[in-house]
Amino acid sequence: MNIDPALLARTYRDPIALTFLVVDLLPIFAVLILGWGAVELVFLYWLENLVIGLMTIVRMLAVGALNRDSSLPGAVGLSAFFTVHYGMFCFVHGVFLVTFAELSAGGDGGAGFDTPVGVINFAMGSADAMAGFVALILAANIAAFVADDILRGEAADSSLQAEMMSPYGRIIVLHIGIFAGAFALMALGEPMIGVLALILLRVAWGVFLSILRRRRLDRDSRQS
Repeated sequence: MNIDPALLARTYRDPIALTFLVVDLLPIFAVLILGWGAVELVFLYWLENLVIGLMTIVRMLAVGALNRDSSLPGAVGLSAFFTVHYGMFCFVHGVFLVTFAELSAGGDGGAGFDTPVGVINFAMGSADAMAGFVALILAANIAAFVADDILRGEAADSSLQAEMMSPYGRIIVLHIGIFAGAFALMALGEPMIGVLALILLRVAWGVFLSILRRRRLDRDSRQS
């Protein structure tokens, strides 16, 4: 994908894109000031996956309510299926992360085999200010939902199937790589440059997504 300076400038004149960039960069503050390491970062990114899943359900319900080719009962049913399928995927992923974190800290790893709520509580309590970072991620996603799906009418043009499938590629392509890198860093003693590289990888992915969004908005503007 060709990225020219004009496209990048248009992308970050948008308050939504700029908000996501700031939120993606905030973990640098957590590492440098709050003392976060790779363990805390992977739990933040795992919790971000839960936020993405929650907003996917919200978008599916919006599509069901606003798209003439869909229905709200159909959206509710498909959302329930998505909740179980995506939820189990994230739960197994979370159990693995908790177990690894426990073993890295010298424990027996037993805390990893818990309920979904237990894994969420473990992740939320893994670092100072974790709840605040998750709240900022949620706020940014809500703002994007309101701006794009409601005010720009994207929910009325989308489909339930497209919305349901949207989070999976993100997890498989990006986050498995992030988590694998984090585990390698833990084995190496979590060098600072490696931890910051994890954040910059996530930032680069966010920039890529924002550019794709800008191109979609530009295309829709030309067609209107």
